[in-house]
This record gives sequence, C-alpha cells and structure tokens, in this order.
Amino acid sequence: MIKRFIGWFILIPISLILIIFALANRQIISLNFDPTSSLNPIISNIEMPLFFVIYSMLFIGVILGGTAVWFTQSQYRKNSRRLTKMTKTMQAELDVLKKSKAKSPSDISLLSAKDLLEQD
Repeated sequence: MIKRFIGWFILIPISLILIIFALANRQIISLNFDPTSSLNPIISNIEMPLFFVIYSMLFIGVILGGTAVWFTQSQYRKNSRRLTKMTKTMQAELDVLKKSKAKSPSDISLLSAKDLLEQD
C-alpha cells in the first residue's frame, strides 16, 4: 500500500513536469541531417515540435542503454543457467541416494550425472 502511494506520489509530479515541458517547447524546429549542404540537402528538412525531438532522443537513449546493459549482463545470465543446471543434477543425485537407503557409504554405487538424469 505504501509502495503504491509513494509510486503515485512520485509519478504524478513527474508526469505533470513532462506535460508542462512539452507545452512550453511546442515550437516547430527544422531538422537537417546533411551537415555538408544546407541549401540542397540530400534528405529534406524535417519540421517537428522541439519536445518531440527531445522525447524521441530520450527514448532512443533509454533503449540503447537498456540494450548495452543487457549485453553486459550476459555473463551473469550464463552463470545463472549453469548453476540451475548444476542444482538439478545435484537434486537428482540426492533423490537417488534417498531412494537407495544405503546403510553404509560402501553400498552406494556412484553414477554419473547423465545416468542419474536418465533414470527418472
């Protein structure tokens, strides 16, 4: 409940600030993507509101930043998959040992992890 209240307490003012910013910067600007020739550009000038340019650059930055973080976190995801696989293997070994109800350690036949997984 408090988490939701704090979320709304922060979300509403930020939304209002973004709306006010958009209304204050609604003048039309001309974008030119040809730095060599401003008289005869290869791509024609694009006219759009200033807030649209700023918000679109912000959105592109968030997407590129998220993608960069996703790529840098790949080693942790790989490690997590490896540990999950190891946990399943160890659980299978534990289940086999519980089923065998061996009285002494010499009674336990050691099987490979693949053999243990194939038994189930």
